[in-house]
Amino acid sequence: MKRRSFLAMPALLAAAPSTDARIEEIVPTFQEFLYRAPYKFGGKEVDRVTMLGVRCRLSTKGGKSAEGYAAMSLGNVWSFPAPDVGYDVTLSAMTHLAGKLGKLTAAFREYAHPLDVNHILEQEYLKAAAEVTRELTLPVPVPKLCTLVTASPFDAAIHDAFGKLHGRSSYSVCGKDFVRHDLSHYLNQEFRGEYLDQYIAPKPAPRIRMYHSVGASDALTRAELKKPVGDGLPETLEEWIPYNGITAIKIKLNGSDLAWDVDRVAAIDRVTTRAQAKRGFTGWVYSLDFNERCPNVQYLLDFERGIKAKAPNAFELVQYIEQPTARDLASNRQNTMFEAAKLRPVVIDESLTGLDTLLLAREMGYTGVALKACKGQTGSLLMAAAAQKYKMFRCVQDLTCPGAALVHAVGIAAHIPGTSALEANAREYVPVANAGWDKKYPGIFIVKDGWMRTDGLSRPGLGTS
Repeated sequence: MKRRSFLAMPALLAAAPSTDARIEEIVPTFQEFLYRAPYKFGGKEVDRVTMLGVRCRLSTKGGKSAEGYAAMSLGNVWSFPAPDVGYDVTLSAMTHLAGKLGKLTAAFREYAHPLDVNHILEQEYLKAAAEVTRELTLPVPVPKLCTLVTASPFDAAIHDAFGKLHGRSSYSVCGKDFVRHDLSHYLNQEFRGEYLDQYIAPKPAPRIRMYHSVGASDALTRAELKKPVGDGLPETLEEWIPYNGITAIKIKLNGSDLAWDVDRVAAIDRVTTRAQAKRGFTGWVYSLDFNERCPNVQYLLDFERGIKAKAPNAFELVQYIEQPTARDLASNRQNTMFEAAKLRPVVIDESLTGLDTLLLAREMGYTGVALKACKGQTGSLLMAAAAQKYKMFRCVQDLTCPGAALVHAVGIAAHIPGTSALEANAREYVPVANAGWDKKYPGIFIVKDGWMRTDGLSRPGLGTS
């Protein structure tokens, strides 16, 4: 973005508070990791990940400076689904976009709070995504969700540096003492006079329940295992349950094959019941994720009846259902969730890209939200505030987030009151990317009873550096 574009911005940056900071340096980097085993969801298998890391240096007008860091998985299969476009093409679009976002972010030289930096730059990020679509002659436009994912480590690194600059947790520098605008500036008039510190716990919850993911092609028992990895880690659901003391299981389903979905849940419930009985444990829960592949809400109602017939107790253990139908809510207004939400909370996930989609989802019967670090620290906090204002069910989901990305996700889950649980599956599919983090946060990366401990998350910043 050219300098004059920033100077043409509304006068929201006038009279900057002394706490505001300016971006001095932005350095993006990439890392590639292969999965130890493929992860199947939404009808596709993923066996690798590209991590986008961002280092950021901020300074105040008084000359004080601090560095921050954040990272995120470039989950192109999830954030840029395009049936006729290859994996390498969509990934290339994201890495190309990351380069543009790095330059845009580095060019923003005003003193501001991280919330305002992201609020101003998001529209410029979306314009950059449109440029990528044209420059790479992509057959479909880069989606907004994909843009948010690519931008997320830039946003988080700025939040991390800002917290460290002030010697405080990044979650404690989002209130009236640090932010010049109330929430109506970022959301709508219902939030007039309110600030994020009304919706963020001052200290992280001491522990968060961890959801273990069962991909659509994951083996449940040793008898089903076709290609053993042999690296010493569990390779089946029956092995993972005692290894991590699993208390919550996320089940990836097909959404277009009712019989398969019913049989899959019934099989998982049988294996889980046996494994938990050996531990002497009761009280586990399930979540169901159809990855937007159900044709309509009737599919869910038929699924419920099928499960109750085959595994009567399984549905009673379902805590919530993730977005079952198409992510383009505006084009699928007929896919309302009112009947399904009478059974269990139905949360918006892929569709949640801003307040507009959250409000539309509420109109269509959704009763919960899935917050994700991959949609940005700023966006996650704002959507968390909206979800609380509208009394919606809250959970935090994964994008196979390892290392710094997982710490970021845990921080969100631990600071948002009422968060039910956090999905964390990098330890299953790409544990190599967690190397070293178990020393810094053993409570997060070494799980024995199904719960992640948040010791250390109150230190300055996001804890992702």
